Amino acid sequence: MGSTKENSKPEATRIVLVDDHPVVREGLAENINRESDLTVCAQAEDHREALKAIETTKPELVVVDLMLKGSSGIELIKDIHARWPRLLILVVSMHDETLYAERVLRAGAHGYITKQQATRDILLAIRRVLAGGIYLNERTASSVLARLASKSQAVNDSITDLLADRELQVFELTGRGLSTREIGAQLHIDVKTVDTYRARIREKLNLKTSSELLQLAIRWNKDHGLGMD
Repeated sequence: MGSTKENSKPEATRIVLVDDHPVVREGLAENINRESDLTVCAQAEDHREALKAIETTKPELVVVDLMLKGSSGIELIKDIHARWPRLLILVVSMHDETLYAERVLRAGAHGYITKQQATRDILLAIRRVLAGGIYLNERTASSVLARLASKSQAVNDSITDLLADRELQVFELTGRGLSTREIGAQLHIDVKTVDTYRARIREKLNLKTSSELLQLAIRWNKDHGLGMD
């Protein structure tokens, strides 16, 4: 379960952490709280807890993972941005940022960094966003800028643009070789819901069989530098 605490550093910038893995949350909180000017004022593991924590503690920044119990982090970002449009949001996720960076920025986030990065880089990302900037790594920033600048590119025909947020997550995990049950466990949804998403994906991509979906997902992951687990 998430938690809320009193701010022990009155002048420090207040941060809410949203991640469904307690060990990850606690580790990141410990590193943030070592900084004299930053403090984690609350932690949450799902959409509902996150909104309650934000309402209660009124932070300056929310750090969000993309995988949450019962919903995606992108859905939470959209909700936060709609309710508190000036609240800063940074995504810290295990997923490759080249796949999701543009989506989270469109949803209202101000940066994206992977959990694989060093603690100093995550702290740098936090400070960049708090200073009013956008944080992306150099490779991702170049890719996003090139994409936004190329108006003639048929972006609506790409898989990334055709699929909704949750559908893209299911598609990616399918390409990693995960079974329906494994995908459901990772996304905190039931097997029937995974099957529904896969049916929608096949329809949108004009695929007739699950085998065609799997082959395309594997090839797409490979093209994006994502191998099978």
